[in-house]
Amino acid sequence: MAERIGSIIRHLAPGSALNQIQAKNPDDIVITLAIRTPLTRAKKGGFKDTSLEYMVYALLKDVRERSKIDPALVEDICMGNVSDAKAAYKLRAAALAAGFPNTAGASSINRFCSSGLKATADIAHAISNGSIEVGIALGAEQMTIGGDKLDKPFDEAVTSQSQEAADCMQPMGWTSENVSNEFNVTRDLMDEYAAESFQRAEKAQKAGWFDDEIAPIKTKIQTPEGEWKEVTLTKDEGIRPGTTKESLGKIRSAFPQWGGATTGGNASQITDGAAAVLLMKRSTAIKLGQPIIGKYVASTVAGLAPRIMGIGPSVAIPKLLSQLNLNLADIDVVEINEAFASMAVYCRDNIVGLDYAKMNPRGGAIALGHPLGATGARQIVTGLSECRRQKKKLLLTSMCIGTGQGMAGLFVNEQV
Repeated sequence: MAERIGSIIRHLAPGSALNQIQAKNPDDIVITLAIRTPLTRAKKGGFKDTSLEYMVYALLKDVRERSKIDPALVEDICMGNVSDAKAAYKLRAAALAAGFPNTAGASSINRFCSSGLKATADIAHAISNGSIEVGIALGAEQMTIGGDKLDKPFDEAVTSQSQEAADCMQPMGWTSENVSNEFNVTRDLMDEYAAESFQRAEKAQKAGWFDDEIAPIKTKIQTPEGEWKEVTLTKDEGIRPGTTKESLGKIRSAFPQWGGATTGGNASQITDGAAAVLLMKRSTAIKLGQPIIGKYVASTVAGLAPRIMGIGPSVAIPKLLSQLNLNLADIDVVEINEAFASMAVYCRDNIVGLDYAKMNPRGGAIALGHPLGATGARQIVTGLSECRRQKKKLLLTSMCIGTGQGMAGLFVNEQV
């Protein structure tokens, strides 16, 4: 209660950090559109026969049409992607096909699961320092055809120098079990958390809360009989209605060789999908007549031991809030990636001041899916939508990052 009272006082105090963050200035980096595709089950779902370039093309075309921005004003497009070495080629082709002229640059970036957030930060910083005026940040992943598994072990000359260097080769499932074992996050706690994620997502989907953030995508899918048919995808596919802790408890362990607490029911789903954010300065948005829906404030990255990489938000969030002179009582919605329930439970219970009611109110990657490079941008889209629904202002997003890092970003909703 004392922390909440302190937050209210900071809200009202002239010149406070909170007031400065929420103030509107011409040089603010604002978001004028935040949209995503439905998230579909990899190898089985609506995008299983859709290429990465088509998915990105369809989303960028929607960005251009919805925003009504002159595409010649867009100077750079950056896409987070983890598993496709040709992602930059595919983005460039998709952007041209979507109607953006060859004067706009295009690049891909890989910071593991935070790639979409990193792309957003990079475009925001480029606008802030005057390199460009208008840019689009995306995250996209076609996990049907790719993943982040290593092809071969690292060079022994590297791994022999440091146990942490060798730990960078640990599969993500192993790191989940490490968190479970080292911090006593039990299978029971993980299943309980995962069930809540599914239940929150089911409630949100039934209530239509995702509708304003999802762009319907037309694509083609091949039936088991080998026939092709056109479909329009409108809803996330990973949500499992009626999920309970008891039903999740019946699922066998995915990694018994490392611990046995992590399952296909309490870990993020393998998913295809993409998300996009259109950014520019406030002065530019006003000049162009673009609707301002949010503001990028700041982001940071922090490192930790690779073997427990998933608890990255527990170091990135305090670092960012400290830099901004804020605490979690000031934040209205918190989106933390649910790579594995072990890590989400740890963050929920160990980040000082984190209110679980504010954390992933529409469910997270366990229920919705985790297209690796897309989730960092997807969280921005979902979080801003949830802030609008609640008529709240401050959104904090945070990702764990493979090899032991965490990233966090702060945004202001301006459609209260």
